[in-house]
Amino acid sequence: MAKKKKKSTSPNTIAVNKQARRLYDITEDLEAGISLKGSEVKSLRAGQVSFKDGYVRFTADGEAYLVGVHIAPYDKTGVYDQHDPERPRRLLMHKQEIENLQAKTEQKGLSVIPMRLYFARGKVKVQIGLGRGKNVHSKKQDIKDRDIARDTARQLADYK
Repeated sequence: MAKKKKKSTSPNTIAVNKQARRLYDITEDLEAGISLKGSEVKSLRAGQVSFKDGYVRFTADGEAYLVGVHIAPYDKTGVYDQHDPERPRRLLMHKQEIENLQAKTEQKGLSVIPMRLYFARGKVKVQIGLGRGKNVHSKKQDIKDRDIARDTARQLADYK
């Protein structure tokens, strides 16, 4: 009898937005599909993506687009088949999810930002987070709390 392939439970991470948790206080996150071209998928498999100023923009006709995420052109594709690295990419979500996120961003002044890109079941997914931007004081407080936690962990390790 042939062995069955073991399905991996953890998705294959392509890239993580390290600035997201530092600049925003994330309250909730969810998964969305993303509409890509073939050369973009190949470029993602090579890990050529940058989140820099990425965010989610909502349109009047009830669609969500990922804007500001740079996916580098794939170098083995011909000149005429290249994609625009900065083009807005449509997010694939249920209509109700889009409406809920849009209402929260308009009423409460929250932002929707991409947190990470990953492969799940052969498809590219993006984890988006809903959060409020941090000010300078709260960033400094987070750094201070992290330093205190690190020092106490060191002292406990020395004590044992």
